[in-house]
Amino acid sequence: MNLRTKLTPIAVSLLLSIGTISAAQAEISSDKLTVNGFIDMSYLSGETDDESFHVSGVDQVELNFGYDFGNKLTATVDVEYQNSAEGVDIEQAFINYAISDNLSIKAGRFLSYSGWETEEPTGLFQYSGTGYAQYFYGYYQQGVSALYSADKFAVAVSIVNDLAGPQSIDTEHPGIETMVAFMPTENFTVKGFYSVDGDTKMLNTWAAYSADALTLAVEYNSSEDTAFAGSEADGFLLMANYGFENGLGLTVRYHDYEVEDEFGASYEDASGITISPSYAVNDNLLMVFEYRMDEVNDVDVDYLAVEALITF
Repeated sequence: MNLRTKLTPIAVSLLLSIGTISAAQAEISSDKLTVNGFIDMSYLSGETDDESFHVSGVDQVELNFGYDFGNKLTATVDVEYQNSAEGVDIEQAFINYAISDNLSIKAGRFLSYSGWETEEPTGLFQYSGTGYAQYFYGYYQQGVSALYSADKFAVAVSIVNDLAGPQSIDTEHPGIETMVAFMPTENFTVKGFYSVDGDTKMLNTWAAYSADALTLAVEYNSSEDTAFAGSEADGFLLMANYGFENGLGLTVRYHDYEVEDEFGASYEDASGITISPSYAVNDNLLMVFEYRMDEVNDVDVDYLAVEALITF
């Protein structure tokens, strides 16, 4: 299932630890520096035939810093506090150089381009991710990436130490992630990713249509050796979101995936239906409600969540 961990950290400690700017840093120009972020908190309850659980608290606090040096060079640093076990962490730290209006190169630690569902809650249409990202998406990576984008298409190639290893510094056997994207109209996008890292192979494809208040998406994935040596996995999702007047929204999603071992036996078999209304209280506060019905290895699991997402 791989739902986001729900613990109760003291988020204020992050803000205090990075909110003090020394006099030695005073030369940073405020008109070139951008700061934004979010605070994500929730209540989550789940129930199976045998047990139930209830957790609540601050899930994640993040501050994103961007600096424009001029001369087509920028730097990005994202700092997060996710839970008491991880503490304060540098999520992303990379530089980006725009060779031209269409071609740019970045280097450092950055998030994979792959996957319809984003890693951050600010990019999700509902509260939870499907839980299958670990088998089909890349993760935070260290390396270099080139992106070429035009009006109707884009291509990208990333050479990284590890497709899903943000701490990896071993460059002897790098991973390669490739992307091809097509945008035939302003409402329709198709993206395909193929990633290789030794015996690990991942294929991620998705298409999305967005017009006015409606967003539709479909995703298909397959992979080898992502769960363990010899494993094979495939999965998909279907999603629809509609934004009503007065800040109301509704997301409905169905997902299904299976992981098999080297002998073809099922290791993990899961599917689920998610219904998620939301309400934008104002420009900074979004309330998300979710009811999710999963079946994981023949066990029924029901979830109920309420999320408050503050962006700034």
